[in-house]
Amino acid sequence: MFDYMTVQETAKLWGISERQVQKLCKANRIEGVIHLTRVWLIPRYTEKPADMRRKNY
Repeated sequence: MFDYMTVQETAKLWGISERQVQKLCKANRIEGVIHLTRVWLIPRYTEKPADMRRKNY
């Protein structure tokens, strides 16, 4: 029914902190995100973006 998840739901699904999800949203790293006043809505089937802090050799 709902096509979007909250920051809390996304953090639990991806195994990262809520703050990290908020940072990804603010940096436009998650495609299709909607920002409503104080709430971020993340599309349900969006994949977790790659962690830019880690290098793959």
